Amino acid sequence: MASNANTTIDPREAAHFGTLAAEWWDPKGSSAMLHKLNPVRLRHVRAAIDAHWGTGNRTMRPLEGKRALDVGCGAGLLTEPLARMGAQAMGIDAAPENIAAAQAHAGQMGLTIDYRATGIESLDAGAFDLVTSMEVIEHVTDPALFVRGLAKALAPGGLMILSTPNRTNLSRFAMITIGEGLGQIPKGTHDWSRFLKPEELEALLAEAGLVVTETVGLSFSPAKGFILSENQALNYLMTVVHAPKE
Repeated sequence: MASNANTTIDPREAAHFGTLAAEWWDPKGSSAMLHKLNPVRLRHVRAAIDAHWGTGNRTMRPLEGKRALDVGCGAGLLTEPLARMGAQAMGIDAAPENIAAAQAHAGQMGLTIDYRATGIESLDAGAFDLVTSMEVIEHVTDPALFVRGLAKALAPGGLMILSTPNRTNLSRFAMITIGEGLGQIPKGTHDWSRFLKPEELEALLAEAGLVVTETVGLSFSPAKGFILSENQALNYLMTVVHAPKE
């Protein structure tokens, strides 16, 4: 696939997700799977925040006084909780339609969030204490450039949390054959060949001066739905910081 060396945005991917913008906040709409994923991701994000900054789980605003950036924010499903946790939050996305939906929903919720339609490699907004990017890197044209953009946005001493599907037979069967085949996920959402194995993503992060402090699997339980587990075959989350200076 030909790509512009100055951007990681794939216009076809942006257009695909832009068509889903109107239903992003509908838990029974085309983004229903994200609504099922979000609670377990949020619990993981909160636990990582508490572990990194020593905040207690009783405080409602552990990100008070901190800047948070949600990369590939969609219509704000994760960005809004970050703002509610006290962060000065920014969300960026390749699809202008998603940004418009995010701005409208934040306004309805009484939240002040800086939303921008741009790619991470083009963002010039200083450094952020927390950088999140959930289910995004598998959609970009240049994962290495994308990761370098994430690294540049992360402040010294900051925390990064990423999630992405693993490139395994299980992920292809569950997410594409079943998920897209049965309409649980919009058709055309995933290109399995773009999925990254944990060691591949970790190598890209290392090249950008970042180090992984924790990797946890995100799997599916028929009894409980999506859960965190040691099994990384379907999807995984990585907690990342800047590598120590030698």
